[in-house]
Amino acid sequence: GREKDGKPTAGFFAGRTHSLIPVPELDCLLGCAENKDYLAAVLKFMEDFGVEPYDEANHKGLVRHVLLRKGFASGEHMVCLVINGKKLPHEKEFIGRMREAGADSISLSFNMEKTNVILGTEIKNLYGPGYITDKIGNIEYRISPLSFYQVNPVQTERLYGTALEFADLNGGETVWDLYCGIGTITLCLAKAAKRVIGAEIVPPAIRDAKENALRNHIENAEFFCGDAADIAAKLESDGLRPDVVTVDPPRKGLAPEVIASVAAMGPEKVVYVSCDPATLGRDVKIFREFGYEAKRAAAVDMFPGTAHVETVCLLSKLNAKQHIEVD
Repeated sequence: GREKDGKPTAGFFAGRTHSLIPVPELDCLLGCAENKDYLAAVLKFMEDFGVEPYDEANHKGLVRHVLLRKGFASGEHMVCLVINGKKLPHEKEFIGRMREAGADSISLSFNMEKTNVILGTEIKNLYGPGYITDKIGNIEYRISPLSFYQVNPVQTERLYGTALEFADLNGGETVWDLYCGIGTITLCLAKAAKRVIGAEIVPPAIRDAKENALRNHIENAEFFCGDAADIAAKLESDGLRPDVVTVDPPRKGLAPEVIASVAAMGPEKVVYVSCDPATLGRDVKIFREFGYEAKRAAAVDMFPGTAHVETVCLLSKLNAKQHIEVD
């Protein structure tokens, strides 16, 4: 957006709107401290070279978003500029300024759609290997710009540890991890299971997941790219029935056909990781209709000072006797 004096500015959308609220001194308390240096460098670049911020109302202007990530274990930083076009003017100067600010991975994401989706589907790598690395517990992960990654590393470990605790694996299980991203939960589960299968619709995330299994010498994890319901149906037709299913869907929750597919497999347990308690509540009710009852739930505060929490919920398959007692 723009300030009153015409200078480009950065901030967040006000709740349930697309009205930009500038962040004072670019210092967001949820992000890492270095983010303000990168934002300041991006805004100065835009000002110096007359690069226009995107205006959602008339679909004009170039710079839509700035994606910033830090690998807390590695100290590596990623800058990905999301633009409404295929070319960034003064690209070399942009790379120079981001490197000067300390970036290890610099890229562009092209998003020319009239949409509230942040990232485009195509990435142009400008500098660095095209990813950064980080560790959760003793597992190292490669993270590309289009791959989802949690922003709070300390609580991420708590979140995935809770999912692992709820799964309560003994080493003999086959586990499916739907919406697996770069394999964060999948590879945690692999250490405690016989076999894990991760599914994700974003191709770069699956590439990262496969690389992350190799990087950590984990040989009992497989990854498939595609829609969760389609992959669940394919795995079932191949006779690969899971003992445990974990799901970590986006805010919109699970589509009814995914719940139906999971229930049709008949796993003993479903571990549901949710970033929106409302859609979790809706989906738990649907799972109940398929004979799965919520047994445990724990909230993990990933975003201190905000209304958002992540929730882990354990759903257990009811046997016939329990069905009679409950109904």
